[in-house]
Amino acid sequence: MSSLMYSASFYEDEEEEKKKLATKEEEEQQKAKKEKTDRLMMYGTVTFSVVIAVVLFLMVPYFLSELLHKAGAGTTLTAVAEAFARVALFLGYLAAISRMEDIQRVFMYHGAEHKCINCVEHGLELNVENVLKSSREHKRCGTSFLMYVISIIFFMFIRVDSPVLKIVIRLLLIPVIAGVSYEIIRLAGKSDNKLVNLISKPGLMLQHLTTREPDAEMAEVAIAAVEAVFDWRAYLNENFGYTYPAKTEKKEHEEP
Repeated sequence: MSSLMYSASFYEDEEEEKKKLATKEEEEQQKAKKEKTDRLMMYGTVTFSVVIAVVLFLMVPYFLSELLHKAGAGTTLTAVAEAFARVALFLGYLAAISRMEDIQRVFMYHGAEHKCINCVEHGLELNVENVLKSSREHKRCGTSFLMYVISIIFFMFIRVDSPVLKIVIRLLLIPVIAGVSYEIIRLAGKSDNKLVNLISKPGLMLQHLTTREPDAEMAEVAIAAVEAVFDWRAYLNENFGYTYPAKTEKKEHEEP
């Protein structure tokens, strides 16, 4: 959220850009006020998002599964039904926001990110042409069904009668389930085992919703982002026998 707010700060209204402040003191006061407002907006947005996510993807599926449980379903079937309800809500949410023009652009940049990493990891030089022809699927992407699969396993073995305790346990297990899912995603990124690939398949399919094919300009942005944090030339030299010259650090006065 902090990075998004920083990025958004560059998109000022044209009229605001044209305004000139009378004094430096006014400029500093306005800057301080804007920073405070942005910080409050960030905290408010994060808090609101977490609450909505917990209610929509945790509480609603739980109460829906409880209706099934009261109808006579067993604990295992209830846990599976809860996970499927969560998946259905999540897919519906993605399908709904994907119709927004801004989100479509975000998904295109997400696709550009995947393509860049796939390009390098397959031993290709990081340029626009190679990026655009690379795959936008990647097993290490955090957008995965794994959290729902792991939640089925956890909730299947945790059996308590108190509805309040059930909710508390689900909240407490969020970081545990996320941590286990993260480790499996890391393993999937390093392994070509058939079982691991099978587990990763639903997540790869989901990426057809969360990524889009980028254009050339988006690929250029993604390449610049990769080059800012990762020496892909050294990676290709080490892993594919290339002989790229060592990366040189840009001086402060040079354009990026």
